[in-house]
Amino acid sequence: MLTQVAEGVLVHQSELLLNNTVVVQGRAGMLVIDAGITGEEMACLANDLRELGQPVVAGFSTHPDWDHVLWDAALGDAPRYGTARCAALMRDLRLNGDWKARVVGGLPPEIAEDTPLDLFGLITGLPAGTAQIPWAGPEVRIIEHPAHSPGHAALVIVERGVVVAGDMLSDVFVPMLDDFTSTNDPVKEYLVGLRMLERVADEADAVIPGHGSIGRAGQVRARIELDRAYVHALRDSREPSDPRIGPAAKPGWEWVSDIHAGQAQSVARRSERDGHPG
Repeated sequence: MLTQVAEGVLVHQSELLLNNTVVVQGRAGMLVIDAGITGEEMACLANDLRELGQPVVAGFSTHPDWDHVLWDAALGDAPRYGTARCAALMRDLRLNGDWKARVVGGLPPEIAEDTPLDLFGLITGLPAGTAQIPWAGPEVRIIEHPAHSPGHAALVIVERGVVVAGDMLSDVFVPMLDDFTSTNDPVKEYLVGLRMLERVADEADAVIPGHGSIGRAGQVRARIELDRAYVHALRDSREPSDPRIGPAAKPGWEWVSDIHAGQAQSVARRSERDGHPG
């Protein structure tokens, strides 16, 4: 089930949402990024890792969405890191007595009973401004940015030329904006995140999105531009020409058009509220 992307960088992909779990081999153990998503898949991942002959020595969650903060006891009890904001959001969630019911309510129904939640969201926040993941392995640089969700981070596996993009640069999902509140601007935040990814594009021989297929060197900038064009279309109240929605969508992923429709409505409402009708 593990696919090699670069030397010492492997990917395990889930079935339902094409979530990509990234494994980085170090000198004395492995770093697991965004473990997921069902119990059966994580048992398979743990078995594959045992066959590699190294323990899991660290984990990292790129952001606080439910499918990126999962873990299973079969993976061991290594420290699991995330940005300070990611960890704080998870800590606040778990302080609610009904947190597990809230999480289950947001899961796809077909996997709700097979998604392990006991270790959900147990993230150690790294101090603000931390430049890289603290572990004994290849340098993994942290690029925290405001796109998609609070506490989101992309990772650059420097020696391997791999960018782990979190929930960005997907070939199946259009850019998914953060929730609109009274104080934020998810459109501008997403564009900031894309600019930050653009700064490391030339370092990347491969990009691994949170969902979908791996993009190789020639595709990294193309994916950035596709995401930017989509966000610009939302901002400007235009219908985007995007292969991830409408008749060109990947079979089985036609429902992504519903995500787009909801986002277009949210952006339009914000524009009307701010006195800038599209």
